[in-house]
Amino acid sequence: MPANIVLGTHIWVGDPELVWVDGQVVNINGEEAEIETSNGKRVVAKVSKIYPKDMDAIAGGVDDMTKLSYLHEPGVLLNLAARYEINEIYTYTGNILIALNPFQRLSHLYDACMMERYKGAQFGKLSPHVFAVADAAYREMINQGKSNSILVSGESGAGKTETTKMLMRYLAFLGGHVAAEGRTVEQQVLESNPVLEAFGNAKTSRNNNSSRFGKFVEIQFDKKGRISGAAIRTYLLERSRVCQISNSERNYHCFYLLCAAPPQEKERYKLGNPRSFHYLNQSNCYELVGVSDAHEYLTTRRAMDIVGISEKEQDAIFRVVAAILHLGNIDFAKGEDNESAIVKEESLFHLQMTAELLMCDAHSLEDALCKRLMITPEEIIKRSLDPIGATISRDGLAKAIYSRLFDWLVDKINVSIGQDPSSNFLIGVLDIYGFESFKTNSFEQFCINFTNEKLQQHFNQHVFKMEQEEYIKEEIDWSYVEFVDNQDVLDLIEKKPGGIIALLDEACMFPKSTHDTFSQKLYQTFKDHKRFIKPKLTRSDFTIAHYAGEVQYQSDQFLDKNKNYVVPEHQNLLSSSKCSFVAGLFPSLSDEATKSSKFSSIGSRFKLQLQQLMEILNSTEPHYIRCVKPNNLLTPAIFENINVIQQLRSGGVLEAVRIKCAGYPTCRSFIEFLTRFGILAPEVLKRGLDDKAACIQILEKMGLTDYQIGKTKIFLRVGQMAELDACRAEIVGESAKVIQLQTRTRIARRRFVSMQKASIHVQAFWRGKLARKLYKLRKREVAAVEIQKNLHRCVARKDFKRIKSSAIVLQTGARAMVSRDDFRYRKQSNAAVIIQASWRCYRAFSDYKKLKKASNLTQCRWRGRTASRELRKQQTINFEEEKREGAAKLQHFLRSKYKKGDSTDMLFECQLAQLEIEAACPIVEEPSSPDDTENVEALTAEVKSLKAMLLAERQRADEFERKYKKVQESSEERRRKLEETERRLDQLQDSLNRMIYCMSNQVSDMKMMLHTASESSSTSEPAVGEIRVEVITSSNSEHSSTNSDFTFAFPAPTSADCLDSPQFTDHDISSGANSGSESESVKEGAFEDYF
Repeated sequence: MPANIVLGTHIWVGDPELVWVDGQVVNINGEEAEIETSNGKRVVAKVSKIYPKDMDAIAGGVDDMTKLSYLHEPGVLLNLAARYEINEIYTYTGNILIALNPFQRLSHLYDACMMERYKGAQFGKLSPHVFAVADAAYREMINQGKSNSILVSGESGAGKTETTKMLMRYLAFLGGHVAAEGRTVEQQVLESNPVLEAFGNAKTSRNNNSSRFGKFVEIQFDKKGRISGAAIRTYLLERSRVCQISNSERNYHCFYLLCAAPPQEKERYKLGNPRSFHYLNQSNCYELVGVSDAHEYLTTRRAMDIVGISEKEQDAIFRVVAAILHLGNIDFAKGEDNESAIVKEESLFHLQMTAELLMCDAHSLEDALCKRLMITPEEIIKRSLDPIGATISRDGLAKAIYSRLFDWLVDKINVSIGQDPSSNFLIGVLDIYGFESFKTNSFEQFCINFTNEKLQQHFNQHVFKMEQEEYIKEEIDWSYVEFVDNQDVLDLIEKKPGGIIALLDEACMFPKSTHDTFSQKLYQTFKDHKRFIKPKLTRSDFTIAHYAGEVQYQSDQFLDKNKNYVVPEHQNLLSSSKCSFVAGLFPSLSDEATKSSKFSSIGSRFKLQLQQLMEILNSTEPHYIRCVKPNNLLTPAIFENINVIQQLRSGGVLEAVRIKCAGYPTCRSFIEFLTRFGILAPEVLKRGLDDKAACIQILEKMGLTDYQIGKTKIFLRVGQMAELDACRAEIVGESAKVIQLQTRTRIARRRFVSMQKASIHVQAFWRGKLARKLYKLRKREVAAVEIQKNLHRCVARKDFKRIKSSAIVLQTGARAMVSRDDFRYRKQSNAAVIIQASWRCYRAFSDYKKLKKASNLTQCRWRGRTASRELRKQQTINFEEEKREGAAKLQHFLRSKYKKGDSTDMLFECQLAQLEIEAACPIVEEPSSPDDTENVEALTAEVKSLKAMLLAERQRADEFERKYKKVQESSEERRRKLEETERRLDQLQDSLNRMIYCMSNQVSDMKMMLHTASESSSTSEPAVGEIRVEVITSSNSEHSSTNSDFTFAFPAPTSADCLDSPQFTDHDISSGANSGSESESVKEGAFEDYF
């Protein structure tokens, strides 16, 4: 068990979710330890698998991880996470820069002020930055006269491309140089990035702008340190992406940029929506969030102008790109022979457009896609391809055209920028893919991981060299430090003649070879190799144990992707193109050159390029930048431990830590060591020894061995720092206990004395305060009594005034209400009296006029008749006496009615007067004649009928008198109810308003009723009685109602009691009716004038 792991030690232990989690040892049982983690779990782990935790670590982490007290995997991970949380994305590990992708713009880190700040600054003096690495490479080139290189690596989405841009931008800032025609070399170098990104970058499942090729930019400098030239070298373009893309990915950006070009250019190339092209619609992703393809197209065209590509060449470039899109839309069907293929009719347009854009014959293009020439000594045989073979031929042509186009772009940029043959210094910037391991790994991943194995070997050698330089500088013995190499993996891949690449080339040269035969060859050749593994459940896959982990490769497309030759039919077709640009991409080869280059493989070519790259890197002083993607969501402020630790392992950072741990991972200066561990031997510090001797005595006292003492530093082996910290923690703990004991004693004594003094002061204070409080309380009691007395008096007076005022108000209101009720009653009574008087006056006057007119008419007729009857009066004496007796009885009856107090009709008085007149008139008797006898008989009958009518009228008068009494009683009852209702009104002003409103309505109703009564009075029906007019006034639904009864007694006109003949009666009624109709308008006008 390591001496530094004891009970209570804070450690790091492995966790399946967090990779590493901190905890504390609670029990140790042999080689196993029980640990309580910070997330509340209890786990058991081997002591050899746990690492001590530095409890004195800075909260925000350290900028250089070599300064960590414990340089191990969890310490590195925790330090990166702590710095990323505060947006510190750069961290050193020695001279290696680790860059975490923030997934957000931090413009303040890359502005001109920041470049000025790092210009000439010593490496490590300022906080870690990509500018610091570039500045260190530039200063070392200038000061030591040696070329430098900066290697930027990382997986897709880690930020390699942006980091490379920042490096080139800073180098252009340091070595600015003005070229001819106003274009600077640094501008051309910087503007080459948009061009290469447009044709070499694409969206993948991990990154929206992933570089699908490796790039090494050589920036040349003159003796004054200014940029004098540049060259760009590219490696392993992913050609298969042109024809095949996965879902959620995109093809190369240039295809989408051209589809978003201005309308006139799209019309020229007959392009449309990307969804209409087979090479683009294999995925459902056509646009990038926040990126405008139309804007990027213009940016790319502008960058082409800057790097020196002419307008004619740009047009040719995009003609070729459009031709590839149309070429992908050419589909094939079976011909007359099942083994032959022809172009489908719907694809003839795209065939014609491809031929026009490439400026070649359409029929020749169809033959090149569907047929092959086989040359034999006897003859040349033309063989047809089936639809599948024709499709493969089409895709092969598209890949060849695009690959040649990309190579031409790189060569053109290099020629345009120009190289300085007299330059002896350069700074190379390598932007290359990081280690890749996907669910499906093909030939591209094999080459990429081979590149990373090469770079990892170079990286290990560099780190080992740095360690050696540090040890030599401090003059310590380092001969036994072991260097772990990965040469066995490199031999497995590239060794001749038995490497994987050599076997792949051999399989490609045999036409009958398949991926199965190739895989079986690998299984037989490397069955005993420790780095080569044969999977159990597959027949053609193989696994290689790389430095970053095992990767399983699928070999089904290795042979096709390794072949680097153009079909002769394609070569002949395109080399004979009328477009000089297209013909230049496929130059004609001589027979000798054709024979010498009969077979060329991508693997061999890539291995040669990689060897040349390693030669350049070995001739330069390398600087390393490891880009890390903190999460797969591509969002800021998320740090995934599993994702980061995997990239640290595959990027070689942990390998560098392992190499450093193989030697002396912990080094401290003498002053730092004494400051931290002087407590272990205080007697040594008291002797006054120098720092180096004091450090040696402390280490000897602690019994440590196998350490090294340098000129200025102490170098410790793995675990020794933790052992010293454990001893220090123990001594500090014991010292803390003694200090706590003395401190607590002193504190307790001081607390007792102070409490004693304070208690005396407090007692005195509280006694005085209590006395003052009692005095103040008594004083307040006296004041309270006085205040209460005055307050009670004031309250009582206020209550009295309030009650008095309320009583006055109530009395005033009640009196006003009573007065208003009385006034309203009197006003209503007066109005009723006036109305009744007016109506009675009007009715009496009207009846008087009628009677007067009738009496005049009657008198005239009667006098005429009496003049003719004077001779017969004698004969009718008896009859007249009876008539006088009847008239006397009728007069007596009418007078008795009048004496009883009833309302007598004016018509009866007139009739009575008429009877008196007739009784007083002299009667002239005429001699009787037969005619007179008949008249007497008629008059006798008429008298009898008049008596019957008089009796009927008396009965009717009695009936009307009874009804009048009932109506009068009902009116009195209603009047009492009205008075009772008015007394209940509680809102005085509202009652007045409603009364006024009701009175206006009553007047209107009375007008209407009087008008109706006047019309009814003109009828011929005899009646005696009283007409009652009741006006009912109703208010709104929100108010109460008030009822008032007005009764008018007037005589009704009759035509019954006349003693004349029937003709006389008829004339009387008609005259009354006529007078009523004539005076109707007069009556109405008089009534309105009154109101």
